[in-house]
Amino acid sequence: MDIISKNRWVAPMLSVLLVCIVGVNVVQATGKWNEDGDSKQMTELAASVNNGAVSSNEDRRMLQDGTSLSNDTSASSADWINTLPAKNWLVSAQEEQELAEARAKNKARAAAAAQAKKEAAVKLAKIEKAKAAAALTTPPKKLYFTRTKLLNQADSKLATWSCSVSDKDVLLLQKIVMAEAEGEPYEGKVAVANVVLNRLRSANFPDSIYKVIYQKSQFSPVANGRLKRVVPNEDSIKAVNAALNGKKEVADDTYYFLSLTLADDLTVARSQKKVKTIGHHTFYK
Repeated sequence: MDIISKNRWVAPMLSVLLVCIVGVNVVQATGKWNEDGDSKQMTELAASVNNGAVSSNEDRRMLQDGTSLSNDTSASSADWINTLPAKNWLVSAQEEQELAEARAKNKARAAAAAQAKKEAAVKLAKIEKAKAAAALTTPPKKLYFTRTKLLNQADSKLATWSCSVSDKDVLLLQKIVMAEAEGEPYEGKVAVANVVLNRLRSANFPDSIYKVIYQKSQFSPVANGRLKRVVPNEDSIKAVNAALNGKKEVADDTYYFLSLTLADDLTVARSQKKVKTIGHHTFYK
């Protein structure tokens, strides 16, 4: 009992000490919890601020170029972007510009093709004109025939037979044209040359220009001597050269002509079929 009475103060002191220890631990724990809570709150606040800044930047970007507020690249976001009026307008404007450019290119190509075609036509016309001019000044050295017609020089491969033409033949043909058709139009002179060449081709007449012209009782200038006296003029020369190169004013089966007002013998007019009249000459087959 003495011992207990002497040490009765120990228990209260131990209790006080225990309470102090517990209190210190509680305070430390509470401080740590508060610190963690404050840290967590600060972290959340910073994140919120950052998100707000990003959101504000996205808002501004959307207002500037009409794109989405979200960085989501999913199909739904893409569809939503494509429905924006600004996006559609931009695509439409680009397509319209591309279409306009394509039309301009097509138009330019068409214009270039038309110009090339025009130039080709002009060039061809010049060539044809040069050929025609050559036909008026240069007689061919050979004539080409089929059974029914005289061919031009370009169609010589189609010929069934040919006939050489000398300078004397050309001059004789020019003289008979001059003697028979001096006062006739140029077409009439060509037609007279055609008749001589048609006879040359036909099996019913002689086989050379000389023999055709000098066949008995066929051309009056031969009988009356005019053929020897005449000098071919420019029109007669051109007409003969043109006829030799294939120009025709009467058909290939035309073998006769006469002047109804001057002819003494009208047997041809009564017996042959009329083809056409050129100037004072009427042509028959």
